Amino acid sequence: MCLTITDLEQLQTEHPEWQMELVEGKIIVMGPSDYESEEIGTRLSTFLNIWVMSRKLGRVTGSSADFILPRIEEDDSEKRNLRAPDVSFVRADRLKKTKRDFVELVPDLMVEIKSKSDRIKPLEEKIQLFLQLGSVVGILIDPDKLTLMVYRINQTPVILQNGDTLRLPDLLPGWELAILELWPPEFE
Repeated sequence: MCLTITDLEQLQTEHPEWQMELVEGKIIVMGPSDYESEEIGTRLSTFLNIWVMSRKLGRVTGSSADFILPRIEEDDSEKRNLRAPDVSFVRADRLKKTKRDFVELVPDLMVEIKSKSDRIKPLEEKIQLFLQLGSVVGILIDPDKLTLMVYRINQTPVILQNGDTLRLPDLLPGWELAILELWPPEFE
């Protein structure tokens, strides 16, 4: 049975506590994030938003903002993917006004944060899908290894770790983030 976005919306009405994605006609219930992964996502969103909002560059969203991705197969109108990166950025010229619904576009930047129960390969596959469909940059953050991998279409991923700085001049000219700033602090 091939499910649709309408089916997913119905399930979300019945189960608002579930975080779901629609992948090739199948609904996937996402596991909860662990505290550390969620904090890293919030920290990244905050650093991005401070830069983006003050310059009116676009929109930054978290893991509950779903994107209707372009059809993978043109002749299969029912197979629509609805996916939600952990953090995303869409340039202002691509989404001039926010919507009270899913948006039908691919974010310019998408970020996945490995939670305790995640496996790396499916996260990399999700990033590659977004890049193939038009995302400019995909980022995979691995709190277990304290690394950040920056993906661009047809390029070898760049690995960043403590001591390195994340820069995205093609999307956010002038913005910089020390990788060390992503990790939650320890309070004494």
